[in-house]
Amino acid sequence: MVRHYVHIGHLTDEYDKWLQVRAMDQINQLLKKIRDCRECAAHLPLGPNPVVYASATARLLIIGQAPGTRVHATGIPWNDASGNRLRDWLQLDASTFYDTHRIAIMPMGFCYPGKGQSGDLPPRPECAPLWHARLLAQMPQIQLTLLIGDYAQKYYLAGTPFLQSAKTLTERVKHFNEAPSGFFPLPHPSPRNQLWLKKNPWFESTVIPALRTQIATVMG
Repeated sequence: MVRHYVHIGHLTDEYDKWLQVRAMDQINQLLKKIRDCRECAAHLPLGPNPVVYASATARLLIIGQAPGTRVHATGIPWNDASGNRLRDWLQLDASTFYDTHRIAIMPMGFCYPGKGQSGDLPPRPECAPLWHARLLAQMPQIQLTLLIGDYAQKYYLAGTPFLQSAKTLTERVKHFNEAPSGFFPLPHPSPRNQLWLKKNPWFESTVIPALRTQIATVMG
């Protein structure tokens, strides 16, 4: 009688590969649903064009506000002056920043919301409650989430003692090390915030170095 032996390690490797493929399939199906979303089409002056980057292996998550007109036109998140400044803050080049295997980009609103009296309108309120939790469930390896701007911070830090004590964006950014574990609050890197940066020089001298250290750790 011939006996056939299967190495346990080989079975484990094959099972791990199957899990990875299954996870990729699941998140890709969800991303297709998001990109096909027309939930608030009637409120979008340029029509729907959901912009989101995500993968099951991402370790860094960036949550901003909503796409501007250039991002809407290209479908590439942070493809503007704000993105250039953000990449400088993070000390990441474009190829690393857009590596979806390592970095996910999930704004509070996936579509361009339109123009208001003093800049773009707020992100559509339907978006985050509809999609964020479902996407996060498919990204179990996220280690650090950047909360860029007031909308992301108030949504994700709601009910925490940190948000109750740090009521303004400036206070939250200044006391970033008191934020709940895994979250890092940041101002928006828009050129419109140049005055804020000038008024708060501690941001570049204290917050940016700490941010870069955490990014380097997460990115390995």
